[in-house]
Amino acid sequence: MDSCMTISLLDLFAPFCFITCWVGYAYFAKRKAKDTNCIARCLHKHRINWMYELLGREVRVGDAALLANLERNIAFFASTTMFVLAGVLTLFAQAERLETVIATIPYAANPNHALVQVKLGMLTFIFVMAFFQFTWSMRQYGFLNVMVGAAPVDKTGSNDNLLRYAEQMAVVQDQAAHSYNYGLRCYYFAMAALCWFYHPFVLIIASVFVVYTLYRREFKSKAVVAITRGQELLKIERANKFKLDD
Repeated sequence: MDSCMTISLLDLFAPFCFITCWVGYAYFAKRKAKDTNCIARCLHKHRINWMYELLGREVRVGDAALLANLERNIAFFASTTMFVLAGVLTLFAQAERLETVIATIPYAANPNHALVQVKLGMLTFIFVMAFFQFTWSMRQYGFLNVMVGAAPVDKTGSNDNLLRYAEQMAVVQDQAAHSYNYGLRCYYFAMAALCWFYHPFVLIIASVFVVYTLYRREFKSKAVVAITRGQELLKIERANKFKLDD
């Protein structure tokens, strides 16, 4: 009880700010992506075009290789997350040693045994969330593989039923990519959560910095500009293709 009473107001406010930044940015990004060009919005359009083109190919070895490469990246993070979780859970048994290490760091906040356990618990929760997101993403890519295998060939590209089927394949791939993105966000915010071991004020700064970094990369990066421009060019090419067919 005494150790809990020594927890400062800053130690209570810092995780609140951390959670607010995470949940707030997730809500903001989801809403803004509906009417603003960003990585998620533009890549979804690219995925639709990919699935349109896939229907016209009899040999889909290249498409299978691309999907396998995407799954491989996710599998790497899923397995890595398990190793990270094992390390964090091991630290629960070494909390006293961890407190000794923190106490030797210059300007670090005085370690509190109960609070250190809470911090480790928060890290564990974050990486468990990441594992769930990565494995769900892998499963959805598996679903997509089944849909690709079931997709018939449409050389004309004018079968409305198959075009809608292609769009549904793109939706499944989009959801798999969202789960992967959510898993990566867990890693970003886990880096911020590590700062709480040093000082609660640093956790607040790190949380804001992570939000700023995510926003710049998802909405304002050069990659977003290039992907958006690429989508516009593909739209023009597709329109010209149908004009020639007519």
